[in-house]
Amino acid sequence: MTTLLTIENHVATITLNRPEASNAVSKEMLSSFLKHLQEVSMNNSIRVLFIVGAGEKVFCAGADLKERAGMTEKEVIQFLDLFKYTCNFLESLPIPTIAILNGDAYGGGLEIALCCDMRLMANEAKIGLTETKLGIIPGAGGTQRLSRLIGISRAMELIFTARRIDSLKAFELGIVNVKIDRVELSSLKQSYAEEISSSAPIAVRMAKKAIKKKARENAEAD
Repeated sequence: MTTLLTIENHVATITLNRPEASNAVSKEMLSSFLKHLQEVSMNNSIRVLFIVGAGEKVFCAGADLKERAGMTEKEVIQFLDLFKYTCNFLESLPIPTIAILNGDAYGGGLEIALCCDMRLMANEAKIGLTETKLGIIPGAGGTQRLSRLIGISRAMELIFTARRIDSLKAFELGIVNVKIDRVELSSLKQSYAEEISSSAPIAVRMAKKAIKKKARENAEAD
């Protein structure tokens, strides 16, 4: 299975499960990921969702470029459309979503993380929207999401240079909520799961809805 879904005590975890390929997003993985997101959206008992990457070194290296090299132009467009739809679906979930950046996240991998409400990052990891070095741009909304998160000028700097930054810089810029040693991520994830799932679920959903509404209004005003 290219993605795995586990649900326990109101907490869901989707694992990007292609460690042999740095958890790169293939067509099969993307379809499986969307299917699991849809399952989560229909399960009202779930109070928080975590996205993690299998293995220790990489959260997600982005799109599977080896697979893409064999695609026709039409297939590439279809893949990008599905990737964008999946990212929007993740972003629109009514429950809190948290990306656990246990390892590096580049390109589409970081775009997935940016769709989440929060990001917890291992000290050892690095992140970056690296697409411009490949002659493309972040195609699933990463340009807008990063700009809203850290400001237009800083987002431009990172995207134009395709710079890979460490956890300290990511924390200073406000891209991640927490930076912590990789070995401590599991216990931190458990702590967040317990704290959020013990809060009143309807109140949490309404709070997220209100925050998102205000963020959209601010974005439109700009």
